[in-house]
Amino acid sequence: MKIATLRRQQGDAGLPGVTGTARVDRRTSRLVKRLRAGDIAVLDHVDLDRASAEALVAAGVAAVVNASPSISGRYPNLGPEILAAAGIPVLDEVGAEVFGAIKDGSRVRLDGDALYAGERVLATGLRQTADTVAARLLDAKAGMSAQLEAFAATTIEFMKRERALLLDGVGIPEISTPLAGRHVLVAVRGYDHAAELAALRHYIREYKPALVGVDGGADALLEAGYRPDLVVGDPETMSNDVLRCGAELVVHVAPDGQPVGLERVHDLGIRPVVFPAAGTSEDVAMLLAGEHGAALVVAAGSRTTLLEFLDEGGTMASAVLTRLRLGGKLVDATAAVRLHQARISAGALCLLVVAALLATAVTVAVTGGGRPYLAQLAGWGTGVASWFRGMFS
Repeated sequence: MKIATLRRQQGDAGLPGVTGTARVDRRTSRLVKRLRAGDIAVLDHVDLDRASAEALVAAGVAAVVNASPSISGRYPNLGPEILAAAGIPVLDEVGAEVFGAIKDGSRVRLDGDALYAGERVLATGLRQTADTVAARLLDAKAGMSAQLEAFAATTIEFMKRERALLLDGVGIPEISTPLAGRHVLVAVRGYDHAAELAALRHYIREYKPALVGVDGGADALLEAGYRPDLVVGDPETMSNDVLRCGAELVVHVAPDGQPVGLERVHDLGIRPVVFPAAGTSEDVAMLLAGEHGAALVVAAGSRTTLLEFLDEGGTMASAVLTRLRLGGKLVDATAAVRLHQARISAGALCLLVVAALLATAVTVAVTGGGRPYLAQLAGWGTGVASWFRGMFS
């Protein structure tokens, strides 16, 4: 692996490869919020997952440079295939030294298996193509059984560590947002979240569920035209618009960790609830909803298939056990859309009847043969009005 110090270059005109502005961050979730079309994303993400890859594609990046392997071989993760299908070049395994060699906002160029500043090599790695991605995913599928065995062991360990939380709800904090007896929609910026939120619009309008945004899912709710009632997760993954929208904030931290981003939150005049728990913020949001009496929890953008759970790596045990804890209260957004049947409200039904009567009256009035019936109807109306006046005189 070759790394060199970045020096200012006077443009890349005429040089081969893909040129763009480098956006650098070890955490993909933070990086995608700063990306613009044509940028080159420099990140550190072992086993790039589907949600992250879709966010990179949506941002319109010109290329991706990964300090770690995008496919480690532990399981067939879904992200690299999405990037390959979108035609986005990926330079893999360039090493952590790349973060010292590249300044955020500098101009860089990706050509072949190397990253350049002008003609100077900054880093070299493995250039992924559709063929290399397919070959690695095929090899990774062979390791699925080992991954499932590791999951079983991780699940037992997680149950031992978090049994009080999972079985008795010990440690779940009190919140002011009323959830008891209500439907709760938990939105995650994950798999097909935008399409699922759009499909749920009739359900949301009819049932008026409490809206819970998880990390970037809170921004997804705002983008869809909704204001979240409760926001759960890491404040560093949330925009100022989310933090200022008036939703109650629950900051999720690891049991032995310290809350991050609290200074920014306090500067905005917000006093959050802190929830120390293992697992993901998505699991924490679902546990909050279940423990505080939600009648139904609908998950949008969440994981549903075995590959999607594996795609989250070490958090699979937490996700599965959380879903077992909620049981029949939890439904996937797709299932909610299929099962939901919009009902006609009484007001809408009355308007429909009135419109039908008006249409009938107009039809009768403009036809010669209908005029006697119209006169008779007017006579009935006069009689009814006289009867009402007699009742109250």
